[in-house]
Amino acid sequence: MTARLPVFPLGTVLFPGLVLPLHIFEERYRALVRHLLSLPEDAPREFGVVAIRAGWEVAPTGPDGQPLPGGDVTLHEVGCTAELRQVTERPDGGFDIVTVGKRRFRVADVDRDAEPYLTADVEWLPEPGGPDEVADLLAARVISVFRQYLGLIRADDEGLSEQLPEDPTVLSHLVAATAVLTVADRQRLLAIDDTAARLRAELRLLNREAALLRQVRAVPVPLAELASPPTPN
Repeated sequence: MTARLPVFPLGTVLFPGLVLPLHIFEERYRALVRHLLSLPEDAPREFGVVAIRAGWEVAPTGPDGQPLPGGDVTLHEVGCTAELRQVTERPDGGFDIVTVGKRRFRVADVDRDAEPYLTADVEWLPEPGGPDEVADLLAARVISVFRQYLGLIRADDEGLSEQLPEDPTVLSHLVAATAVLTVADRQRLLAIDDTAARLRAELRLLNREAALLRQVRAVPVPLAELASPPTPN
């Protein structure tokens, strides 16, 4: 079964249950927010967030403010819907919004012409239901390794460690969104349908990242000098 969604390309990956605040300044996405606000109160105010494979979050424009040719983006195949929770309109006509990730989907077809913003036909991906002994066991291991990992990347990890969820699926999404991973790593985790398989993948990634952090700390160079330059997103 497919559904039609407005689509917001971003240089990040959204996971179910995670909060995503956005500053909306491009006119095409202002139109998207206005469309969502115009829906009936009982209608789901959701749009799809899909990570960019190639291209730019902000479309290049000419002197007249219109998008230039070649500004299209290539999207990853799997995304997550963002449910509109809070909207603040700015004096310049833009919006500050707060959204929460809801459900995963696979992009079947993208329409670049029907609306000012992208729309897509999407297929909903299955979510696990019911108890899973394997996932429960893996969740306990992931919590242990994740706490060790947090101790390597920050001094104030105690508050987050105490708040780690026990539900394996919720935990898997939180770890994927919180760990310092590449977009490609996060995208692979989002695309995994099975919670146990996602937790296994996260164990491998956390062990890899912890080993790298220990190695970097052994190098007599300030961490700031090894950091990647910030992205404009």
